[in-house]
Amino acid sequence: MVGWAIGLKYAEGFTRPLASILTLLAIIISMALLGLAAKTLPISTAYAVWTGIGTVGTAVLGILLFGDSANVIRLGSLALIVLGIVGLRFVSE
Repeated sequence: MVGWAIGLKYAEGFTRPLASILTLLAIIISMALLGLAAKTLPISTAYAVWTGIGTVGTAVLGILLFGDSANVIRLGSLALIVLGIVGLRFVSE
C-alpha cells in the first residue's frame, strides 16, 4: 500500500507513464497481498492492519522524501496507529 500511495505523488495525476505503470502494478500487488492476509485473518483485522501499515508507511515516507511536517503530535498519532495495529493482531489469533 505504501508503494502505490507514494507512487501517486510521482505519477502526477497519471501524466507520467513509467510512474503510472509502476503505481498501477503496486496497487495490484497490494490488493493481492490483502487478499492473502484475509485468508487467515478476519477481514476486519486484515483491512485495518493493511490500512494502518499504509498510513504509517506513507506518512513516514512523506516526512523523509517530501519534507512533510514531523511535529510531536503527528509522530505521536502515528505511534498510536502502530499500537492499534499491534493490538488488533494480538487479539485476532
